[in-house]
Amino acid sequence: QVQLVESGGGLVQAGGSLSLSCAASGRTFSTYDMGWFRQAPGKEREFVAAISRSGDSTYYADSVKGRFTISRDNVKNTVYLQMNSLKPEDTAVYYCAADRWVMRRATMVRPSEYNYWGQGTQVTVSS
Repeated sequence: QVQLVESGGGLVQAGGSLSLSCAASGRTFSTYDMGWFRQAPGKEREFVAAISRSGDSTYYADSVKGRFTISRDNVKNTVYLQMNSLKPEDTAVYYCAADRWVMRRATMVRPSEYNYWGQGTQVTVSS
């Protein structure tokens, strides 16, 4: 089992940058694939990015490709999301999620495939 806690959200102007972190508890972090999702008011939760347990494979939604970077540190039990060139449409609550098999199953874009979730952190991009 793993517990996830996101941090780093806030208010930023369009074109700015933010870095999100997701700290995981437990000694098995390196056995989990990790994902970032976001949910705007009135919208469904949508996939943002995913990274394999070793960090050697990453996958991005088209809407963030080239602007966001997912990474992880298995010593610090933390996954990161660096967000650059932010747009007002990036405004949402951002969640990290964990599952052991999403990358192998190629189901990393589906929220229902993840077993563990953090509480979320708000990102607001002003125009």
